[in-house]
Amino acid sequence: MNKLANKNEKNPDRIRFERMLWDEGFCRIMGLDEVGRGCLAGPVVAGGVIFEPGTNIKEIKDSKKLSLEERKSLSQLIKEKAVYWTLQWCSPKEIDQWNILQASLKAMTRCTEESDANPDFLLVDGNKFSTGLCPHKCLVKGDDRSMSIAAASIIAKVYRDNWMIKLHDEYPYYGWQTNVGYPTAEHYEGLKEYGQTKHHRQSFSLKTDKIFDNQ
Repeated sequence: MNKLANKNEKNPDRIRFERMLWDEGFCRIMGLDEVGRGCLAGPVVAGGVIFEPGTNIKEIKDSKKLSLEERKSLSQLIKEKAVYWTLQWCSPKEIDQWNILQASLKAMTRCTEESDANPDFLLVDGNKFSTGLCPHKCLVKGDDRSMSIAAASIIAKVYRDNWMIKLHDEYPYYGWQTNVGYPTAEHYEGLKEYGQTKHHRQSFSLKTDKIFDNQ
């Protein structure tokens, strides 16, 4: 039993849920995931990915288990192999308006609502989701249990990281080139000395009321 468990851990079946749904006749299964929920700055970004039935790209797994170069390479591969992919987001202002959970759900919902998406089933990372008439299944830790969800996670993370790295050129005081907006000592030091920017989430604990000059 332990040997079997170890084997499955090394070679997890990340299309198990997709395969069951393909067998049931679903052909536009969209994997959904978001990145950036815990950040102090920047948007929350969601990815939505649909693969042709039968697709199995074994290199695709939880983006947190991949190196930077692996994520970049796989992001390009996913966009080439997917039947459909999209990236949607909610801005810091929207996060402050709705709260981070609702903004995350909204960003994922926007992926499903794109005019040419037309998903017939949704596989969603996490334990909460609700959208229209399209059937869905939530998977806790889905980014390591479903290829479609993992693919959505990868393209979303690569896109969001690049977004924050570009912002670093304009605001080089918070360490965004490495922490991409997450709370780190460097990020808090920047907030303390230079204040919060228009890209910061006012509803989060920024530990300063100072406002960045020349926004």
